[in-house]
Amino acid sequence: MGRRISLREFQENLVRRLAESRASDRRTLLGVEAGGEKWLVDLTDTGEILPVPALSAVPLTQTWFRGIANVRGTLYGVIDFSAFHQHAAVTSSGFARLLLLHGRHGVNNALLFSRTSGLHSPEEFEPTTENGVDQRRWVSGHLRDMHGNTWLRLDVHNLITHPSFLEAGVRAS
Repeated sequence: MGRRISLREFQENLVRRLAESRASDRRTLLGVEAGGEKWLVDLTDTGEILPVPALSAVPLTQTWFRGIANVRGTLYGVIDFSAFHQHAAVTSSGFARLLLLHGRHGVNNALLFSRTSGLHSPEEFEPTTENGVDQRRWVSGHLRDMHGNTWLRLDVHNLITHPSFLEAGVRAS
């Protein structure tokens, strides 16, 4: 039979191993795609990534506000990130994923993306100014990967506090 260890030893060992894995692999960015654009989201801004569940439509909202999703008893407002940028709406099947925003932001929002492209390290990218200044306040930078692809860095706080994001309702005439 194996050696028995105390709960304290187990927890200390786990904390040590987690710290070592963080130090050796700094994959702190999540790659997502929507509307033909590649985005990078800091993992500290994410809560969970999941396949798109059933959505309940909400009347009198913008077309990019796709509805409400019930995720384990918690309701999330779902924003189609492609349609929000005036691109074609994301099809909610196949590779599409919901990105639940981290609870520290104080909102129950989920962003709908066409696909995820995995975890990335900041060292995989270099800043580029080739595309000029982006007028969207939630774009904190343009980056280029080793294959020449342009990525946009998403500033979640600036997104969720921007007036255009907060105006999900349509005004009745």
